[in-house]
Amino acid sequence: MCPYQNFMKIITRYMLKELGGPFLGALFVSTIILAAGNIIQTVDMVMNKGVEAIQVVKIFFLFLPYVLIFTIPISVLSAVLLGFGRLSGDNEVTTLRTSGINIHSIVLPVLICGFIISLISVPLNDRILPESEFIARKLLKKVGIKHPTAMLEPGVFVKGFKNYIIFIHGVKGEVLENIRIYQPRKGKPTRTIEAKTGEIISLPEENSVKLWLREGTADEIATDKPDEFYKLSFKDYYLTLNLEKTVDVRNIQKKAREKSIKELLTDIRSLSENDIDAVPLRIELHKKIALAFSNLVFVLAAIPLAITTHRREKFVGFGLAIVLFLIYWGIMLGGIAFAIRGIIHPWLGVWLADILLFTMGVVLFYRIAKK
Repeated sequence: MCPYQNFMKIITRYMLKELGGPFLGALFVSTIILAAGNIIQTVDMVMNKGVEAIQVVKIFFLFLPYVLIFTIPISVLSAVLLGFGRLSGDNEVTTLRTSGINIHSIVLPVLICGFIISLISVPLNDRILPESEFIARKLLKKVGIKHPTAMLEPGVFVKGFKNYIIFIHGVKGEVLENIRIYQPRKGKPTRTIEAKTGEIISLPEENSVKLWLREGTADEIATDKPDEFYKLSFKDYYLTLNLEKTVDVRNIQKKAREKSIKELLTDIRSLSENDIDAVPLRIELHKKIALAFSNLVFVLAAIPLAITTHRREKFVGFGLAIVLFLIYWGIMLGGIAFAIRGIIHPWLGVWLADILLFTMGVVLFYRIAKK
């Protein structure tokens, strides 16, 4: 092996080591930050709503792939910006170039790593994420039937029960506080039931729940005038609520983002044969691939940006990564909005952010290489 090849191997190992630490650190921190909401909700479901810990842990880990599709690109960006920012700030890049090593040889190993991460992200977006989200949604439905209080969020109008809308001001363990139940009737006055407290009893075999309400009032239909109510005060009141068909796990259908590329292609082909607009499915199809290859695009754009800015501070590098990632998502969401309106083709709307950042990276690389 010639000295030059041996030297390049040393440089490659050094570059990957320099970027590997920041990548893993950023991945851990960003995943914890983005998963914080799920962690809090998980603790609440176990401590206050009686859901089994094993079920909650399953739900948490099933939603983790969705977090990773954001945190992996952010971590790639952070690692490149931090690593090359430090190398540039310490003039190590300049030293290597003055030693006769061109910029392409320096960045090639990192670009290859970005390509590999993109390839790994394809099955994550295509198989792992859709399947885990679908399983998580079915598991949540089962939890909702067995532990109905997990479905009831204070301050939210819950519409998951057939013919009724429920609003609860507070939940303490299994006890509901300040409950309002509305029963809309088409072309007729809405029936209202109010109670200070209540408890919910699950009837999974009947696909329903029973509410035991205490100390309240209920609108009851007058027998002689069906369009009028009389107010009934009660100490105890029982109300059976049927769950919507959507809560029946057997009837759950996959959403667009819960389908694989193969399933989306099948649906698009079927809809197109019947002259049905399949733009939302085409958008979801391209998103799976575009988001995966955003890792490679971020590497290409971040390397010259880091070398140009010469910033080695970790806080600045991580902040710049967040800003660049938000810009990427803003462009993608804008492109998707145009695609939905039919202004541009779905593939262009989704890939627009990748194309623009790729172009920016190529232009910056060209300028650096010329120096």
